[in-house]
Amino acid sequence: MKIRQFPQKKVWKTTLGGRELSIETGKLAELANGSCLVRHGDTMVLVSVTASALPRAGIDYFPLSVDFEERLYSVGRIPGSFLRREGRPSEKAVLASRLIDRPMRPLFPSDMRNDVSILATVMSIESDCAPEIPAMLGASIALSASDIPWNGPIAGVNVGCVDGELVIAPTVAQREKSTLNLTVAGTAQKVMMIEAGADQVAEDTMMQAIQTAQTEIARLVAFINGIVKEIGREKFEYTKCAFNQELYDLLKAEKLAELRHCLDTDNKLERDARTKALRAKVVEEYAERFPTVEADFGEANYKLQKFIVRRWLLDEDKRVDGRKMDEIRALGSEVGILPRVHGSGLFTRGQTQVLTAATLGTIGDQQKLDNIFDEESKRYMHHYNFPPYSVGEARPSRGPGRREIGHGALAERALEPVIPNEEAFPYAIRLVSEVVSSNGSTSQGAICGSTLALMDAGVPISAPVAGISCGLVTEDGRWKTFIDIQGVEDFYGDMDFKVAGTKKGITAIQMDIKIDGLTFDIIQNALTITRDARYAILDEIMLPCIAEPRPELSPYAPKMVIMQIDVDKIREVIGKGGSVIQKIVAETGAKIDIEEDGRIFIAAINKADCEKAQNLINAIVLDPEVGAVFLGKVTRLMTFGAFVEFAPGKEGLVHISKLEPRRVEKVEDVVKVGDECWVKVVEIDDKGRINLSRKDAMAEIQKQQA
Repeated sequence: MKIRQFPQKKVWKTTLGGRELSIETGKLAELANGSCLVRHGDTMVLVSVTASALPRAGIDYFPLSVDFEERLYSVGRIPGSFLRREGRPSEKAVLASRLIDRPMRPLFPSDMRNDVSILATVMSIESDCAPEIPAMLGASIALSASDIPWNGPIAGVNVGCVDGELVIAPTVAQREKSTLNLTVAGTAQKVMMIEAGADQVAEDTMMQAIQTAQTEIARLVAFINGIVKEIGREKFEYTKCAFNQELYDLLKAEKLAELRHCLDTDNKLERDARTKALRAKVVEEYAERFPTVEADFGEANYKLQKFIVRRWLLDEDKRVDGRKMDEIRALGSEVGILPRVHGSGLFTRGQTQVLTAATLGTIGDQQKLDNIFDEESKRYMHHYNFPPYSVGEARPSRGPGRREIGHGALAERALEPVIPNEEAFPYAIRLVSEVVSSNGSTSQGAICGSTLALMDAGVPISAPVAGISCGLVTEDGRWKTFIDIQGVEDFYGDMDFKVAGTKKGITAIQMDIKIDGLTFDIIQNALTITRDARYAILDEIMLPCIAEPRPELSPYAPKMVIMQIDVDKIREVIGKGGSVIQKIVAETGAKIDIEEDGRIFIAAINKADCEKAQNLINAIVLDPEVGAVFLGKVTRLMTFGAFVEFAPGKEGLVHISKLEPRRVEKVEDVVKVGDECWVKVVEIDDKGRINLSRKDAMAEIQKQQA
């Protein structure tokens, strides 16, 4: 029997964040176009890249798919699903896929239509070495060394800020203390992607962190280039997608003025109507000369509209809706427009409208997570919906896609630093942002609308948050930025730079580009103009609408009481088979969540029911003392007395001689099962049995009343 050998196996090593980073090729996934096994500490990710031999027919886009696959064996866990298999990707896995996709996609040939798949399988995880960056590095290495056409490599790093010091690839302990969670990807010279969450970090600090990341990226790119030099394959030739250049040239020569007219309006519906009419006219005029004009018009029109928009921006400082480069569209803020929800806010920016509803629940309503990451639950959740009608389309709604998940996560990250902690505000919080109309910058509208909804709900946020986006056009070293991009500017521009924050500092950034990277000058300019715009939105639009969180919660929101008990008493509060806690819930109508540390969260529609449940629990956990008086309920009758439950799960005996001041012949003559009566603890014997007195309790109550 022959022993399988791997003569092509190679290993390269460097460091990342002070820990060894190793790359292994030539052993696993040999049939893929490219593959590598990345190890950082004990975190291991297998990355493979494959491409179809032929282009996909009938499409006008590059078909790239990026999948970050979680394997729960990587953290020594069995999936919690019924089938005990990993199901659909978690939100964090989707976000990791997007993190890899965004800096890599612009570097593929724009005229390539071969399917390309990047698959990163997480096989082992050490908590101190998060898997997203190794997955990104592995994708860059596998692609660069493969025969798939791609203008890489790129690299990415994560940067934290601990006690004022910037840290590359922070550990778990450092991440817990960090005021910054920044991911930057780029080539050796330029920044390709920025994703950040921050605790109101100043623009100067953010810029310094981005520059620190880029220095490390340049070092890693040089490391990757060394690998490619050794094992890189020649890129295959691909069939370039067909483009009707003759039709394009004719439209440019004969219809350019009409195309400008189509674009020159601030109304998206009018723009679409003009374009539709021009399309019909072109098809009718050119059908004989160009039999495929109906199919070819779309791409030619896209390229010509892009040409017009970019010429306006670069040469004339002109925007399609007539605004100045630093001018924000007309804005509006409203709160309290949904009467039964706990809080609501509508934010309008031009033809973009986002309505956010805030819902408050008990701590038990927090989301339980079943993934490979350290976070096991989420108390604050933000969901973003983008229905077809928001862009005037008639198509079925299939639930949230990757874009919706990404925008929801961005809004969640932007607001998380100002959400009060559990001790100050013991509620689970869910925000749902409904995009009811979309013409660009909906994710930033979701952030503004969500701030309004939180304040309308009475959530004591530490500061209001606003978001704004910045666009870019570049040409031959020239570049211009412009604030508050609308849909057509996003479509034809080179950058969507989203920044959210308070008056104190940045809370989130998401930057996507369509070119081969940004210089530091462009990034610094974007941070400055988005800061000024953010301040204006807060001061002129949002705060005049609602200046601070409402002092009272909505009458429809649950009222909450928190109490702390000894952990040894938890069993008594729950009771055998949950009997005691179920009885309290049935009697009060409250929802009760008990934590392992002895904290109890009691929620009900009105405060009185919360306090009633609290009193019942107090009666259980407080050891009764001789002389204490309780209001109890008769549970059993015996010939020698009555048993009275004076707290859920706790009862004592009222001897027949202690029922009345007079002599009692039969217990039934005084009480019956179900009666409520006041009782006083008169004795606790050495076996813990409690003796009660009804007559002594009545005497004490009469004395107090007198």
